[in-house]
Amino acid sequence: MTHRGSRVLHVGSLARVEGEGALHLSVHDGTVTRAELQIYEPPRFFEAFLRGRAHTEPPDITARVCGICPVAYQLSACAAIEDACGVEVSDAIRELRRLLYCGEWIESQTLHIYLLHAPDFLGCESAVELARTARAHVERGLRLKQAGNAILELLGGRAIHPVNVRLGGFHRAPNRAQLRSLVAQLKRAMEDAWQTVSWVAGFDFPDAETDADLLALAAPGTYAIETGTPAVLYPDGGLAAFALHTFLDRVREEQVPHSTALHSTLDGRLHLTGPLARFAISGRWLSRTAVEAARTAGLGDPYEGVACRNPYRSILVRAVEVVYAIDEALRIIGTYEPPPRPYVEVPPVAGTGHGATEAPRGLLYHRYLLDAEGTVTDARLVPPTAQNQGAIEADLRRLAQARLDQGAPDEELTRECERAIRNHDPCISCSTHFLDLTVEHTRST
Repeated sequence: MTHRGSRVLHVGSLARVEGEGALHLSVHDGTVTRAELQIYEPPRFFEAFLRGRAHTEPPDITARVCGICPVAYQLSACAAIEDACGVEVSDAIRELRRLLYCGEWIESQTLHIYLLHAPDFLGCESAVELARTARAHVERGLRLKQAGNAILELLGGRAIHPVNVRLGGFHRAPNRAQLRSLVAQLKRAMEDAWQTVSWVAGFDFPDAETDADLLALAAPGTYAIETGTPAVLYPDGGLAAFALHTFLDRVREEQVPHSTALHSTLDGRLHLTGPLARFAISGRWLSRTAVEAARTAGLGDPYEGVACRNPYRSILVRAVEVVYAIDEALRIIGTYEPPPRPYVEVPPVAGTGHGATEAPRGLLYHRYLLDAEGTVTDARLVPPTAQNQGAIEADLRRLAQARLDQGAPDEELTRECERAIRNHDPCISCSTHFLDLTVEHTRST
């Protein structure tokens, strides 16, 4: 409606993301002056819940932060507390953790590709509509998700909020026959993953580029998933790593009036974490199969250190990462030797521990302070969506300005803004500690 020279556009809610929120655009004399991604889900107080709990409890408690990527929270918590207590797990346990994480990558990335993001490229309002017009594609996506869930169920005890993970490892470790029972399904999944790469490579991608710093874990010799050192790729191509224990000195969080999620900056600059960052920083360490998938997807040659900064093309990287996760799962299963014990003891020690893993949406950081009895006295969780919020808002400002300059009507502008947000697969519930759209136009008098 119009009132006193202003125009306000209100849309009920953002579809196809996890969580709820709003976007407020302010336009003065045709110029977008601000774009605020307003996350209004109530704070969930997980950091407060953790204080006073035993050091063995955070892996189970933090798994409840997210039903889509609970493994990310469990293994980040394990890494941080084991760091505080000075404990390292065996190679066999480390490989099992990586396998469990591969299961989460497969199911979560597939969920985003097929049910949340692909409808944007195919002119569908929802995954239900996509299933009517492209049933075979959606069925392929569901098969892939089932393959990821099968890993989670076998290793984690169940696909949602796994119960077999514990500090130091697992309550029970599978035998060789149990793991090998997954091989046939994973080999079929690899065929589906390659078809996914070819499918999404045929999508039409709008021109766009983020100028944010790219932040991801790096582990030379492998594509970082469950461990690594933070590394930053700058827009000028410079690459620098920093110690994980300095994370909170480099990544600063602050409360903003329009959101229940904290906004993060990296050394005072906007940064972006997630598939674009991982591929740019560690693409050279993908398996040969995944490197070929990247070439097929049109992402270039990862061995040459290529970087993709177009958020719309993140779906391509996610498809390549599904290929990689399946390939990596088959590798781990093929060389698996059960550990003598499924876990190592982690006795309490007074200290501070830091842990980080690569959730499907990006780098997830945990820090815990423990007293001598192993009681958690303080906890900090920095999820990827909160880190990405500033970069998402910058994307929205650029997009809204371009569409307004082209005379886009409100309905089209709403669709385009929703699509730009879905590029980053935000998990809004995780970040609250989405789309009502308000466009406010003013003009000089």
